[in-house]
Amino acid sequence: MGAKGARGAIGACAIGAIALSCAGAPEPADKPSAAPESQASIAGGSVATNGQLAPSSAIRFDSARAWKDLQAQVAFGPRPSGSPALQKTRDYILAELKKAGIAAKQQSFIGKTPLGDTSMTNVIATIPGRRPERIAIASHFDTKRTPFPSPQGGQMVTRFVGASDGASSTAALLELARGLASRQNEFTIELIFFDGEEAVVEWSQNNDNTYGSRHYVDAARRDGSIKSLRALVLLDMIGDKDLLIRRDAASTPWLVDVVWNAAARIGHRGVFSNELTSIDDDHMPFIRAGIPAVDIIDLDYPAWHTANDTIDSVSAKSLQIVGDVVLAALPDIESRLK
Repeated sequence: MGAKGARGAIGACAIGAIALSCAGAPEPADKPSAAPESQASIAGGSVATNGQLAPSSAIRFDSARAWKDLQAQVAFGPRPSGSPALQKTRDYILAELKKAGIAAKQQSFIGKTPLGDTSMTNVIATIPGRRPERIAIASHFDTKRTPFPSPQGGQMVTRFVGASDGASSTAALLELARGLASRQNEFTIELIFFDGEEAVVEWSQNNDNTYGSRHYVDAARRDGSIKSLRALVLLDMIGDKDLLIRRDAASTPWLVDVVWNAAARIGHRGVFSNELTSIDDDHMPFIRAGIPAVDIIDLDYPAWHTANDTIDSVSAKSLQIVGDVVLAALPDIESRLK
């Protein structure tokens, strides 16, 4: 996630229950902590058996499995765009999608960054639904390039592994993919892993951000596929042990309401706060293209863009909460879009 000054979460205002508009040797990997006890839960009912597709409201999210995905990413070390470590991450994502029986493709492009051309590649996975129109769920999987100044002032950050900022949402997206592959989806589900979300130099200058999401939207406009994209749910920085997710004022109000109502319904009203914030993130190219989008993000994270964004700062419980909320909200999103 990019520069906080440019991306908001500053001066959030309280609102009511209804949303208001307002290339050297590889670096050593961080030592992963032990896998937590499984916290798998079922959103809305029991899981189908005998090889049948599960009912639309009966999908399991397994945070212990997602935690292993998070650990694997952090073990690759820093993962900026164009790096061998990010290629390893991409290969891991593709391998896990293949294990789940989900078709995926790579969308490669050249990011025109302030430091020159950088090879970038999004991963786009598709789970067919009853209808060809798509609901996208997305995350970025790159980490910020070092060195960069700490937002807390003073020292430069020379090693950044993005346990929450990149790895947490990517892990949750992989686990959501596993569940949704066995679901009776009304709409086709598209799972997008964005490269190049992070600024190479400075978020607020020279359009130095959201390379992957901007490329995806531009390509979808050119080939006409943007017309069948009905909504985007973006996940970013969802691993914070002290998880707090505010309503993003730039997101589509009805879609925010659906997600926040689902969170309240399953007991997570305290995590999904009714305070407003404003975030510039990978959802904004979609908003500008007229696609309803919501950003599920915790930017109140003390380890944000510091060397402390490690395994020790994140929690499998937070992944479970967000995974459960997305699964609980999905039937309502589908109903709204029918």
